[in-house]
Amino acid sequence: MIPVIKNPHRGRLLIKGGRVIDPRQNLDQVTNILIENGKVLSIGHHLDTPANTPTLDATNSVVAPGLVDVHVHLREPGGEAKETIATGTRAAAAGGVTSVVSMPNTNPPMDNVADIQFVISRAAQEGMVRVYPTGTISKGRLGQELSEIGAMASVGCVAITDDGSEVMNSQLFRRALEYTKTFNLIVMDHCEDVNLMGDGVMNDGALATRLGLAGIPRQAEYTMVARNIALAELTGGRLHLTHMSVKESVELIRQAKAKGLHVTADVTPHHLILTEEAVQEYKSNAKVNPPLRTMEDVTALRKGLKEGVLDCVASDHAPHTQSEKLQEFSNAPFGLIGLETMLPLIITELVKPGYLTLSEMILRMSDLPARLFNLPAGTLEPGSNADIVIFDPEAKQTFTHFVSRSQNSPFLGWQLNGVVERTLVGGQTVYERSAASAKPHPSPL
Repeated sequence: MIPVIKNPHRGRLLIKGGRVIDPRQNLDQVTNILIENGKVLSIGHHLDTPANTPTLDATNSVVAPGLVDVHVHLREPGGEAKETIATGTRAAAAGGVTSVVSMPNTNPPMDNVADIQFVISRAAQEGMVRVYPTGTISKGRLGQELSEIGAMASVGCVAITDDGSEVMNSQLFRRALEYTKTFNLIVMDHCEDVNLMGDGVMNDGALATRLGLAGIPRQAEYTMVARNIALAELTGGRLHLTHMSVKESVELIRQAKAKGLHVTADVTPHHLILTEEAVQEYKSNAKVNPPLRTMEDVTALRKGLKEGVLDCVASDHAPHTQSEKLQEFSNAPFGLIGLETMLPLIITELVKPGYLTLSEMILRMSDLPARLFNLPAGTLEPGSNADIVIFDPEAKQTFTHFVSRSQNSPFLGWQLNGVVERTLVGGQTVYERSAASAKPHPSPL
């Protein structure tokens, strides 16, 4: 069972004259797209379009499959002061994201069928984009007993993860990798040796020493990457490593792929762009876990993404209230919001300088994440869901406020290329920049 559009657009819509990019079809050309009943009907220069078909002019814009973000914290239930399914999916729509994979470290953690059904039901009622829930690996995220994995998978759980903490019990993690093979589920892992991390709050190094802050050594990540890859090799299970931050992790994943193991990984825009210097002056909006590292790591992560060692980009959208982030740096929570800045950051910092082409960007932000998590998204092939982002890669915007309920971003005040002009889900507009300050679009779900 997956989230579906309940009230798709019943008429037709012609998107005309845009630069259509769809890596799955090896398509990158100025052409037209005809939508009918919430699906892509056809693509081409000369389409058989009935009279009076509504037309959307996309001249000078890119038209692409809606972005797929496989690491999003919607905070509901239990953290509604930070974000809700309604506000989080509205932020996703504003960022051109049409499918989100939601993390289960809510309060209480999502470790049973009722929790998965709650998210699916709430997303159908209030969501602006498609929401695919994950369940926990262990009950209560305590790392002691497996959750109801099979039952959760049967009602729509697309992966399992104890995100926010590592499963330190190697035998339990092995059992998770073995058991999920029955359901073709991904085991998604936050790689962090909690004993090595200790009370660290930023990257371990000279800067942490100067700031008088406890550091998190890079070994806390890559030792667990190595363990998890070894267990994936032992079991043959599907392992996805999330928010990689150090060069050693990239090399370990490279070696795993060379062996043909079922190992994939994602990286965040902030780890691709920022270094530990961003926390100078104790700027807690740049306090994330894993922490921002060094320029050498940034370079390795970019190379890994370009080469496909790192499969996709994910935001790790982690909202927190202003009062939480205004605490002393050591006490402030880890995390930043990223749904709305993900696309413009990658365009500005990776596409414009030539690290990625636009087609490679769409591949790693739409096509590949959809395929990795078996989601009906990531392409504009005829018959596919008309989940579409239309954006201007040349236009600039300055981020002074976010649609998200929380505002904890180190990118406030940044001027970035890449403006999302319109987002469609099932052929219906869920975000339109020209109307962004007006009344929100009704949910299409």
